Amino acid sequence: MPARIAPDDPELNQADGEQCQQQTTCRNMAGRNYLNLNTAILLGILIVAIVFRFHKITLPLVDGFSWREVSTAMMADNFQQRSWNIFFPEVSWTGPGPSYQGREFQIVSYLTALLYQLFGWHDWFGRVVAAFFGLATVFSLHRLTALCWGEMHAHAAALAYALMPAAIMIDSSFLPDPAMLALVTLGVWLFVKYWAGGNGWLLPLATVSFTLGALSKPPGLAAGAVIFYLMVCWILEKKRKQPTSVFLSGLLSLAIIGAYFSWAIYLGRSYPPFHVAGTGGYIWESGVRTYVRDRFYFQSAWNTSVLWFYGYPFLILLAVGLWMPPRPAEDPRQRTPSAIPYVWLAAAMIVYLAAAGEITSNVWNFHIFHVPVAILCGRGALLLATLASRTVPSPVVVLRSICIVAVTLAWSTFPLVRTMKKPIAMKGKLLGEELARLAQPGDLVVAIAPEVGDPVAVYYSRARGWVLPPGGGDTEWSKFVADNATAIAQLEELRAQGADLFGAAKNATDKQDLLFVEHHDGVIDYLDKTATKLVDSDDLLVYRITRP
Repeated sequence: MPARIAPDDPELNQADGEQCQQQTTCRNMAGRNYLNLNTAILLGILIVAIVFRFHKITLPLVDGFSWREVSTAMMADNFQQRSWNIFFPEVSWTGPGPSYQGREFQIVSYLTALLYQLFGWHDWFGRVVAAFFGLATVFSLHRLTALCWGEMHAHAAALAYALMPAAIMIDSSFLPDPAMLALVTLGVWLFVKYWAGGNGWLLPLATVSFTLGALSKPPGLAAGAVIFYLMVCWILEKKRKQPTSVFLSGLLSLAIIGAYFSWAIYLGRSYPPFHVAGTGGYIWESGVRTYVRDRFYFQSAWNTSVLWFYGYPFLILLAVGLWMPPRPAEDPRQRTPSAIPYVWLAAAMIVYLAAAGEITSNVWNFHIFHVPVAILCGRGALLLATLASRTVPSPVVVLRSICIVAVTLAWSTFPLVRTMKKPIAMKGKLLGEELARLAQPGDLVVAIAPEVGDPVAVYYSRARGWVLPPGGGDTEWSKFVADNATAIAQLEELRAQGADLFGAAKNATDKQDLLFVEHHDGVIDYLDKTATKLVDSDDLLVYRITRP
């Protein structure tokens, strides 16, 4: 008869202990391998984002966003050359100055000015700063999505953002928007970590990051709806301490944001040409009737989405992701963060409905949408890739994923980014460089770029001066005036203020499709009589203005 082993037999206890230890070790190794795999995937996505954002990073500021980029670049110039006071942003297209304007908190331009100070002037430094903020958005978006919907969705969402034409274009443009989205996304992610039980120091970090993001561009405030939503969830759970801390942090943040933009409005209204950026086109200015008549500019938004920003593949992925949201989590605590992408998207839509005129005129303002859009596009891609597949990953899922990426690259990313980066203002840059060659120290220039109102020629002249018609304030400066007499009077006024050189691109056309050399042939005749012609080529016309 075999011997029975007592339950407290030392040999049995030792064997059980070894087995448990082996199981624990195996689980830990599997967890580490899974963590390492997720980390490797995230690093791969970041490399993809780097490739697309740094491709042609040295492109001059002559693409589809030239107008706004040049104004941002001028502020960087003036920080480095005239004053390091970040509260006094100044452009160079309104004469000798000072030309302070009401602008966002200048994080991107200020960092670029520091690079100028360290390494000398290069017009593409601003693109580099923006691109690094774009990479920060990819990382923060990934980690935020992981908290909401898990690691697989995080990979898909971050890859969607890395390949999205709109995100690539804006993140590689000399604009404040990349800093806005990066900082508010980082702030929201840190706050969600705090909400999920993270350390208390996450709250002040989240507050600082979110505040700087909203200061960089007011649409960033839309992401604050996520913080408000989670605070309400705490209150519904009968918690008091955390919501109180968040409420006080939010009040401090809003006070700082309100104080800065009050100062920006005051500054813009106190100095010629009395220009506050981002004013005009809001529902309270245009009127509800105008918005309804224009159908809230949805046709313009659709055209931008299809022809510039997303293309049909990303719009299809977005529709699929919206149509089939993830299943509610079994843990009630996890259901709360799963709603975050929808809360963010709804808040961005409210901003759009209130400011559709401004947003569709300056399309980079759509950037606040790109976090929830990327998350939902990632959701749509994941659904299509795993359709009817029980194992993830499997060869079928991998093949489908490759096909989805290939279609988005071929039909959206490559053609749309190429379209947006087309150097449409190159002749304006050439005009500016010609003015720089002819200008003497201290000269002021008057320049008309291919797109009337674009200060790109003034920027590349490396001088100060004016566009024609003169810009800023409430004046319309993307249209030529009706007659030659008025234009000549404007030019005479600029000459009285010290204008030395006049230059125009011969293809300069205003928003009414009026060609300068045809519509204002009388101005050219007047300059032939009163100024000295220096250049008359196929593309450019330059005069030295004679003093009265």
